[in-house]
Amino acid sequence: MEALGDTDPRVAETCRYLAEAHVQAMQFDEAENLCKKTLEIHRAHSPPASLEEAADRRLMALICEAKCDYESALEHLVLANMAMIANGQETEVAAIDVGIGNIYLSLSRFDEAVFSYQKALTVFKSSKGDNHPSVASVYVRLADLYYKTGKLRESRSYCENALRIYAKPVPGTTPEDIACGLTEISAVYELFNEPEEALKLLLKAMKLLEDKPGQQSTIAGIEARMGVMFYMVGRYEEARSSLENAVIKLRASGERKSAFFGVVLNQMGLSSVQLFKIDEAAELFEEAKEILEQECGHCHQDTLGVYSNLAATYDAIGRVDDAIEILEYVLKLREEKLGTANPDFNDEKKRLAELLKEAGRSRNKNPKSLENLIDPNSKRTTKKETSSKKWSAFGFRS
Repeated sequence: MEALGDTDPRVAETCRYLAEAHVQAMQFDEAENLCKKTLEIHRAHSPPASLEEAADRRLMALICEAKCDYESALEHLVLANMAMIANGQETEVAAIDVGIGNIYLSLSRFDEAVFSYQKALTVFKSSKGDNHPSVASVYVRLADLYYKTGKLRESRSYCENALRIYAKPVPGTTPEDIACGLTEISAVYELFNEPEEALKLLLKAMKLLEDKPGQQSTIAGIEARMGVMFYMVGRYEEARSSLENAVIKLRASGERKSAFFGVVLNQMGLSSVQLFKIDEAAELFEEAKEILEQECGHCHQDTLGVYSNLAATYDAIGRVDDAIEILEYVLKLREEKLGTANPDFNDEKKRLAELLKEAGRSRNKNPKSLENLIDPNSKRTTKKETSSKKWSAFGFRS
């Protein structure tokens, strides 16, 4: 950058590639800064409404959406849409309309979302045909929208229409397109509280991808979702197996420090608890805690959930003092930074009181930092010892 100058168009291209890499790694703050730099260079060097600027605004919208900054995402998509219209890119306009519909859906602006989706649907049908995967993708979006607005019959009908398209794909449809569509439809069936149907679709999606290069992270995501659903229906062995496969793939693909990886570890820990593998669960929760503290912060709900699970696990294996320290720390966080209105606060306070009573102690108002609480060299409880311990008096959180 120093050799070329901060506003050289070649710098913009490099920033774009780096931003995309950060998005893949779910490092959205870094991606946003790089994308801002790219847009600044466009303002200095590119003609108004250029295709390059439109592409970068779509990337920025994706980043903003990931950070739940929906208004900013909408602004970038509208500007990208205007640029594509100016350049006569009808199909790209339709694709952006789908993105705009997604943002409206996130903002609960349902009528505007339907309008955007229907606009895109009309273009896709006329330009690609009624049975193209792009049409099916919009059907899935509409199914999700109608479920959220209580129109369950319409929602199910759109799911079935999308499945018919994916069952008989038109020439040129890739396995990746079908797998992505099946995964999205499975999420709607999950909303319908039909986990078995959702699992069937996820299994089909995984089989389509399993021999395709570069799809390990995608497969890991599918396996993680399957693990969660197996857990929900009480199939804990299958849940743990599926989540373990996801963990192995995520470690191998370099995603072992992402927030998503931390969440998967937490869920695998919960499955281990249900299978009475308490020592294993403790190790998984400890690793999840470290990752989520780094990626999400101490006050994030996912991090707090892991704290709670770790405390319950420590109680179950007889490390009552450590469980007490964690709960004291969590209560201090809630009292000083998050407020006490959350229903979890009273639950955690009650749980702490029970442990303190058992230990014959009173609450420490100045708990030590959790960074120094977990000693990696601490003595592990053997399986024999674990079997003789009582179960924790309080529950676990997914």
